[in-house]
Amino acid sequence: MADINIQRKKSSPSPWLLVLLAAVVVAVAAYFFLRPDPADEPAPPVATPEAATPATAPDTLVAAAAVDQATRRAAIDAIPQGDTTQDAGSTETAASLATQAASDPAAPDYARNGLQKLTGVLVSLTDRDDLRDPTTTEQRDNLTSATARLGEPNTSLRPGFVAVAGLIRAMQQKAYPELEEQANALVSLAGQLSGRSATAAEQRQNQQFLTQAAAAVRVLSEPKQ
Repeated sequence: MADINIQRKKSSPSPWLLVLLAAVVVAVAAYFFLRPDPADEPAPPVATPEAATPATAPDTLVAAAAVDQATRRAAIDAIPQGDTTQDAGSTETAASLATQAASDPAAPDYARNGLQKLTGVLVSLTDRDDLRDPTTTEQRDNLTSATARLGEPNTSLRPGFVAVAGLIRAMQQKAYPELEEQANALVSLAGQLSGRSATAAEQRQNQQFLTQAAAAVRVLSEPKQ
């Protein structure tokens, strides 16, 4: 009797295993295809000097401000301060006015320089307690206004001369009755000036005015006892 070989049928793989393997393959493929490229990632922020040391900027500004303030203070302190004593300083200034008046009246800017010096001396005298009053202050303001543009070309000097005479008379009326004749003469002479120095006659008039004004300033520079 012949032998019949019976082979056992091999079992087929479970469908769930195939599904699981397929899912793994899809996940791996998705990871490699969908992961971000390193070149597309944003670069880390670069630290700037301001961001790295935020506290140093205010400190630097404060230090710079302190240095600037110290520089300005040193510049102010370096400016020569005027002599606050009326005796010596005013007498010396009156002498310099007389020297200016006695110089050559035909020299360039002779009258302009004399008027500028007169203005400086008279304005400083109005700060004295014995000369300060509303009338003197008003005449001082008139003088500073009349001489504000002396540096400009072709500026007439006549308004400045008239204002000088007005201020001298105001100070004379305040405390110097003995100067009444001189003050009135200055007012009259100032009204006759042309404000120019083109002719010899104009130059002589300018010198006469500056000489008389310097003499009046010498007296005004000596405070009344």
